[in-house]
Amino acid sequence: MVGLERGTIELEPHRDEWRREYEAEVERLRSVAGNDVLAFEHVGSTAIPSIVAKPIIDILAVVEDASHAARLVSVLEGHGYEYRPNDGVPDRAFLAKGPRTERTHYLSLTEAGSDCYRESVGFRDYLRDHPAVAVEYDRLKRELADEHGDDRATYTAKKEPFVRHVLERAKKERKH
Repeated sequence: MVGLERGTIELEPHRDEWRREYEAEVERLRSVAGNDVLAFEHVGSTAIPSIVAKPIIDILAVVEDASHAARLVSVLEGHGYEYRPNDGVPDRAFLAKGPRTERTHYLSLTEAGSDCYRESVGFRDYLRDHPAVAVEYDRLKRELADEHGDDRATYTAKKEPFVRHVLERAKKERKH
């Protein structure tokens, strides 16, 4: 199952059904978004086998440019998504699906060349390709959830150095 109250942290072991939830939501989004979305990516911890995750499916939707994202926001709001402006990521439009008591999906609309795209996909791919690093991330997430289970902002902020380190490692490997 998917769903978690906004602002809370509850980690669950990886579930195969998260991939199916992602695929089902992408089908719904395709029918709503039409040609305004060029591609979809399953990102976030639910996209990384063997690690714990909050049971919320993260979807990255690639759009041609910001005008397509802006047009899609109002369409998506009519289909169960809540637009969350000013979320701190400059090159995306961020939306959440489900009531605040049970968020089920996060949707980021961004361009393929954006930092948001490169970092989301790069981090996911690196952890998929480096299981030992994924285990480190899993351990960190568990520790932070234990220490900051009632403070989502601190939990997220304390993961950031690890994420930055992984992205730097991925960047160096791509250059070689």
